[in-house]
Amino acid sequence: MLLSAAAERLGLADTEPESSPHRDLDEARRLITALAGLITASAEYLGPHAGPLRDGLQAVQRAFREGSAVPDEPGQGPGEKYTGPVY
Repeated sequence: MLLSAAAERLGLADTEPESSPHRDLDEARRLITALAGLITASAEYLGPHAGPLRDGLQAVQRAFREGSAVPDEPGQGPGEKYTGPVY
């Protein structure tokens, strides 16, 4: 749910993400950070699901970086305090 909500707030559910009425980068930052904390804290319990969840998280982290008018410094983006820098 957090991953889907973050993607929607990045505008990825629409054909034109930058003009999406659902786009809200501040909300996306919060959702991505919450997702990163949850995945990091529960990684040992996720078993075979950990990899795909990490991949999805990195995808929205990269989309946030690409969609931001002023990109964060490496390691300062949403959730990167839990996952490390995403390029």
